[in-house]
Order: sequence, then C-alpha cells, then structure tokens
Amino acid sequence: TVALYRVFNFPKDKLIFDVGHQCYTHKLLSGRSLENLNCPGYSSGFQKIKESIFDPYEAGHSSTSISAAEGFAIARDFKNENYNVIALIGDASIVNGLAFEGLNDLSARSHKVIIILNDNDRSISMPTGGTSKFFRKISSGKVYNNFKKGYRRVLFRTKLGKKIYSFSFAMKNAMKRRLVPVTLFDNLGYTYIGPIDGHDIKELEKALKRSLACTKSVVLHVRTIKGKGYRLAENDESGYWHGVTPFIIETGEPKNVHPGYISWSHYFSDLTYDALKETKNSFLIVPATLKGSGLEKAFKDFPSRCLDVGIAEEHALTLAGSLSLNGFHPIVTIYSTFLQRAYDELSHDCARLNVPMTLLIDRAGLVGKNGDTHQGIYDEAYLSSIPNLILTQPSTKPIAKALYKQSLRNEHGIFCIRYSRELVEDKQEEEEGIKPFSYIYLKSSSKKNIVLGVGQKGRELLNLLSKPNFDISFCDPIYLNPIPEKEMEKLISYENVFVYDAYGIENGFASNLSLALLKKKFKGNLFIKAIPNTFIDSDSYSNQLSKYGLLPEQVLEFIEKTITTKE
Repeated sequence: TVALYRVFNFPKDKLIFDVGHQCYTHKLLSGRSLENLNCPGYSSGFQKIKESIFDPYEAGHSSTSISAAEGFAIARDFKNENYNVIALIGDASIVNGLAFEGLNDLSARSHKVIIILNDNDRSISMPTGGTSKFFRKISSGKVYNNFKKGYRRVLFRTKLGKKIYSFSFAMKNAMKRRLVPVTLFDNLGYTYIGPIDGHDIKELEKALKRSLACTKSVVLHVRTIKGKGYRLAENDESGYWHGVTPFIIETGEPKNVHPGYISWSHYFSDLTYDALKETKNSFLIVPATLKGSGLEKAFKDFPSRCLDVGIAEEHALTLAGSLSLNGFHPIVTIYSTFLQRAYDELSHDCARLNVPMTLLIDRAGLVGKNGDTHQGIYDEAYLSSIPNLILTQPSTKPIAKALYKQSLRNEHGIFCIRYSRELVEDKQEEEEGIKPFSYIYLKSSSKKNIVLGVGQKGRELLNLLSKPNFDISFCDPIYLNPIPEKEMEKLISYENVFVYDAYGIENGFASNLSLALLKKKFKGNLFIKAIPNTFIDSDSYSNQLSKYGLLPEQVLEFIEKTITTKE
C-alpha cells in the first residue's frame, strides 16, 4: 500500500480493495484514524464511499474487485477522463467464480485496469528462470510499449501493413511461448508482471511503474507473507489470525474470555463431529470457513469426508446436491451472509431435486461490528421462497441436538438449522422433548395473549415474562418455515399474538406466520417485533438490538403496554 501511494495519485486514481480487510494502511495514509474501528462515526473495517473520497467503491464479500474495476474503467473511457484503476485482490479471492468472470470479460475489452494479485499462500504456480524474467521485463517496459504503439499505428495505414503487423505479431507470440512459461493471465491476454517481493518497496515501485507503461490491462503478481512482522501470524496455517478480537501481543491469547460459556458455532462443531463419527455416509462441506466454524478437529480426524472448497459458495451447494444424489448425506456449514451468494444453487441444484442434506447456517441474526455487509438477518425471508426446505432455529442446546439428529434422518429436501453468534452456557442441560414439526409451549397461563419468541433471545424474554399475575402464554416456534398447520389451529383462538424475532427481518418468520394466520381467518391482533428490512450499520450487538427495540426488556415493555391498552 505504501508503494501504491508513492506511484499513483489518489484519490484521482481509483484503488479498489477486494473484500477490504487489507485497507487499514490505505486508511491511515489517506488521513483516517483506526481508533474505535467499526464504531459508529469512526472508520469502518472496509472501504466506505461515504467515509472518504479515497474510497471509490466498497464491499465486504470477496471477489468483486475486478468486475467493479472494469466498470470504473469503462466509465472513465466513455467520459474521456484520465486516471488509473487498480484492483487489489488476494489469491484466495481470485479463484472464486465471480473473479474469473471479471477476468474473462475484462480481457476481451480495451479498457485498461491494473490488477494486483496479492499471493501469500503459494496457491498459484509461478513462472521461473532468467529468460522468463528477461522477456517479461521487455514486454512491460516503456520503450517496448511505445514502439509497439508506433509500429501498429504506421502499419495499420494500409491493408498490406495490417497483414504484416498480424504476421509479425503472431511470430512474436509464437517465439515468446517457446521461451517463456505461459500463465493463465497470459492466455487471457493480460500483460503479466511478476512475481514480485511484496515486502520490497523499491522493487514494488519499479513493477508498478512498469504496469503504468503498459497499454493494456495488467496482472501484477505480488508475493507476500500473511501477518508479516508478527511471528504467530506468520506461522498460522489454520486461519486463526485472519480476523481477530483484542489479544495479548506476547502470547496471542484473547483478552476477552467468557469462562463457562461457548459459542453456538463451537457447540455445532461438536455436533458435526459426532455426526461424522456416527453417520458413515456423511460429508462435511465448508466454503473457506473451517476455522470460523470451529471444524479443525473434524477435518483432522475425517479428512476424506471433509471438504473445504474455498471461497466458492455456489460450488459448495451444487457439490452437496450431487453427493446427495449419489447416496451420501452432505452437511454444509456456511455463514448466513455468504449463503445469499448461493441462492440459485440451493434452489435449482438441491431443493428442486428434493435431495436430503443438512444446512447449518452460522452467524444468523445481527452480527454487531461486522457491519452492513455481513448481517445474517435476510436468510429467513429468501429461504422461505424455496420449496422442499425446512427452516429451524433452536433456543437451547438440547433442542439444537434434537434438530441436528432430525436433519440426519430427513429423507427429502433441505433441513436448515440457523444459529447466532451468541454465547451459550457450557453445561449439561435437561433434554427438552420436542415433537417433529411442533412448537414448544413453555408457559400456558393465558388463553387470550401469547408470545412466539424465536431462539435464545426468545428464552430470555420468557424469563422476564415469568412474573406472577402476568396473563400471557409463551411458545418457542422452532420450525420457522413451513409453518406447521396444526400450530395455526391452536394460535387462531388467541386474541393477541405477539411475534418476537431478533434474528430475522420482518419479511421472514413474522411474515410467514402472518400469512398462515390470515389463511386461517384469524380474527385477533398480531403484533410483530422483528428487524426491519434495511441494511444495518456497524455497531455493538446490544446497540443494534436497542435501536430497533428488540432487547428482551424493551419487548416486555411493549407487550405490557399493548395488553394494558387493549384491556
């Protein structure tokens, strides 16, 4: 990033970071502070258009940078403007289908983009040898490129000249292919420069200046060490240091620990391990979230049945559907925010075929400071539009375990279990008897008022409702879609039905329930406390809940006022 700032003229030139995790140095060099990162009113963890003129684009999901850069380049050339467009993308992101689509399309167009490939994992083979370096240095040199432009301009004045140019160009390329190892980028028509040591600023500056001299789009291949300068990060092979919370520098241990609690991700990783151990025809598929979902032990002990497909959510779902067709039971673990990228494959290649699989939706609900690109609040709504799909959310560990076992026995369609980033007590809990496709009624003191509370927050509300003389019943609606028909028969007898869903937008479970009640000619009142259908900015989890009146105590106050008013 330092070398980029020494060579290019930002913000006139446009720098687009893929994903954005790498943009912190860029933010510092453009005059922004990293203090209170991801807090309201301070710097975001990603590029943000509204935050600075130095951020021409923004994204939080991977592999968008090349397509976005092409859009800027086309706009620049159509407006007859003069600036450079740079896309900085990592070796993990470039293997995603969207990145390849961008590479393929850009290669067929004359709108120049400089693509910097940050390779820190040796996942891309590199051309080697002195001849290779010599020819690549010539092809990206200023003198050579000026000569090539002049040569073409002169010969294209006549028909014979055009034929001479085409023949000489073909001869040059044939000789180059014999002497220089050809990369994918060469075959696509890019000028390839590299590999360059990404920690040598002088070498980087030279390479960047060579890329400026090129007349067509360039791929500059830069080799780096991830976590350079911090030993623990440099030696990290599991991805632990990809995204971190505050930690002790000397030891690498996290500062914020919660004794006696584990995350839902941790608990589901244990259930997944047991499933792989007990169900011999099961396969685990993850799209580059092995560490985040705590699945290292499963991959270590069952390597032949655990597949990390990289940043390839679409591929993950189609692969799962195919495995299911062949008699295996796929278990796909995926973050809610990334599942939306595979909607088509989930519908077309899995649900349409009615093949059985378990889909574990991690990070469902609000995700706090990860911001508007990573909220896991939309899956309830869009998954509800897919036939042959069951959507559930447990509120306790025993219910989670029961749902997981049910998903493994399920013979038709997709069985989804969504769970949040919240912590749950790490202790043995009493089994809760659940019947398939039935709700759990935990408080039945009223025949007039009832609350349907989703997930862990629903149980927290239940604890607040358990005070004497409060005339209300409570139901845990484990099955979010489709709405169980028999449950509607019970609910239509109530005068006031309250829906509390702190994990999905109003268009999700709340909307499904509303329609189901309407079909049953429900005559009572329906009150909904769910997340509005909007993009949620970065903030703490509790602040996000509070902003929309979704803290359990806020919902309790709303219910009390509503019941009092109705009476």
